[in-house]
Amino acid sequence: MQPNDDISKHFRLTPVQSAALKRLGLGTIGALLRHFPARYETAGASGRAGGLVPGTKVTLIGTLSKLKARKLWKSRRNVTEGWFEDSSGRVKVMWFNQPYMASYVPQTALVKVSGTVGGKEDRPYIANPEVEAIPAGAALEGMFTGDTEPERASVFPVYPETRGITTKWFYHALERVFASDILTHVADPIPSDVRDRYHLPDLARSLLAMHRPSNPREAEAARKRFAFEEIFSISLTRSRERSENDAQASFPIQNAEALAERFLKTIPFPPTEAQKRAISDILKDFGERHPMARLLEGDVGSGKTLVAAASAYAVVNSRPPNRESGTLQAAYMAPTEILATQHFQSFIEYFSHLPINIALMTGSGCKKFPSKVKRGAATEISRAQLLKWVANGEIAMVVGTHALIQKSVKFQHLAYAIVDEQHRFGTRQRRALARKGDAAPHFLSMTATPIPRTLALTLYGDLDLSLLDELPPGRAKVTTSIVKPEDRERAYAAVRSALSRGEQAYVICPRIEEPDPEKWNALQAKSAKAEAIRLKKEVFPKHEVGLLHGAMKKTEKESAMRRFASNEIQILVATSVVEVGINVPNATVMLIEGAERFGLAQLHQLRGRIQRSSRPPHCFLLPETSGEMATKRLRALEKSDDGFKLAEADLESRGAGDLLGRKQWGISDLGMEALKNLKLIRAAREEAGLLIKQDPSLSKYPELRKRIEATAIELHSE
Repeated sequence: MQPNDDISKHFRLTPVQSAALKRLGLGTIGALLRHFPARYETAGASGRAGGLVPGTKVTLIGTLSKLKARKLWKSRRNVTEGWFEDSSGRVKVMWFNQPYMASYVPQTALVKVSGTVGGKEDRPYIANPEVEAIPAGAALEGMFTGDTEPERASVFPVYPETRGITTKWFYHALERVFASDILTHVADPIPSDVRDRYHLPDLARSLLAMHRPSNPREAEAARKRFAFEEIFSISLTRSRERSENDAQASFPIQNAEALAERFLKTIPFPPTEAQKRAISDILKDFGERHPMARLLEGDVGSGKTLVAAASAYAVVNSRPPNRESGTLQAAYMAPTEILATQHFQSFIEYFSHLPINIALMTGSGCKKFPSKVKRGAATEISRAQLLKWVANGEIAMVVGTHALIQKSVKFQHLAYAIVDEQHRFGTRQRRALARKGDAAPHFLSMTATPIPRTLALTLYGDLDLSLLDELPPGRAKVTTSIVKPEDRERAYAAVRSALSRGEQAYVICPRIEEPDPEKWNALQAKSAKAEAIRLKKEVFPKHEVGLLHGAMKKTEKESAMRRFASNEIQILVATSVVEVGINVPNATVMLIEGAERFGLAQLHQLRGRIQRSSRPPHCFLLPETSGEMATKRLRALEKSDDGFKLAEADLESRGAGDLLGRKQWGISDLGMEALKNLKLIRAAREEAGLLIKQDPSLSKYPELRKRIEATAIELHSE
């Protein structure tokens, strides 16, 4: 058995299993070895059905039986009850107001039960436990009979699953893999001297410890090793990309400071100190011989567009090398047509009094400002005509969507590429824009997602960082309130009041569809589809209620956002898809259902949608549960409007995956977890920097080169 062998070569797979492995991205034995447990469950002396203590949390492994649903005699509440049994005895299990549990909880296999012990010492029960079917392999049987030593028996891996593949399958599959001689064929990508410096186990030992740990400490050491490997690989990838960037030549931009200063004198309000610092950073980069590579990170409403406009003005008022006429060109790419159109209008307002041609290019059509026909307005033009003007340099500033990176788009002298909400684009898309000119353009990425500095330095190691950490004067502060279920009408009254003033509202839901009633462990949360119907029928019958979610077609999404922007829709029910890409100053109220299910940084982003005008906005958080940790997090949002502080709090309490969204980044759950470890990040970055300086092509480290090539593909996936 070899790491590069297809899984199907050694395992007989059903079509359902093959599809499930494909969904998980598992094609080879090597990939299977790196499909690590999501967590480890423990059971031992303290996890026995006999002798449970009320008030404690327990994890037990055994069997369930005699489950049935009934109503309690006094309260008439629905209850499902039955018995859990292991070698030490049995205990009652009870689920309140969940009558379906009797049908959906497995009773024919070994299960893991996790919950809080209720009742009295002589009559304990486990209340509302979580239940998971687990493998019943021979190696595990001793765990429940007391035949093995307690420490080894106490650790049980639980794997990320999908429909068709369970933890049990992974457990037995990996037993067969380890029974082969595969560990003698795995080459370690981390250099031995680096491993020695940080006391990291080698690859073979770490793989065994991840899947079959003797004790929790061994599993933790292996997780640390793989976390370091992932951050180390990301840092190496970014360091190489930055090295390649700095080896290119860029357009010289003359008198950038004077030009930007001239522009800032034309705007009716002074820039903030943070905006001045960011503009200064960019202008200094313009003076370097290599192209700029910078990330502009600003909180919601911090004025990133002004920074982009001031720096773009310096570019489009500069001559190309050895030319007496014409200008350098700038391109601004936004993730949606709505956002591109809004920025086109912003640049018109900034540049309308200046002799600068600005164009808009999206899938729906093209526009140019100023119009030759109608003074002070933009006019629609054909795509062919716009492409011709962009190619010959007549258009100095082009704003657009993905349309800008199509092969048909050619620039004469593209000197500056700006990408807004840059994490919404794949890296290949961003770099495709950066390759549109006859020299490497200066490159500015912008994001309104507050990311703690250490994370930004890791995820964007190829970019310099500028922060906008203050808001321009005149922006209304949002009032955020946590609303208990019994006070929901207060939030609806605020929406009605806003609607009576001609304003609009958002209602945000955690999921698109209603939970599947046949799935006993499905997320029980409000769905956007059902809530839109309910609000129109029962709460706001006189107003137009719209729907927006990620599963809609692109044209449907654009239509919904356009109708909301024009006030044809007064209440927009949506998922977190509105976090980026819609700017409606008239929307002043937001209700967030199941607020505890979102990260703090994401909630902060969402409420930023109603901070687009001087009118006082109000955000209502409607949590579905009232746990201590969830309430503490929401209270932090209620008290603070500093996105960076909230992002730090989110990182501390929930982890980087919840802050950033795991799938968006091509980083594993283990890597996301590692981003909380600042010492590990610092060590991995330092080692990566030293290695690239010593051996830029990594010719001495072939396994490491393979690893970072794979990392580059993951990070750059579209």
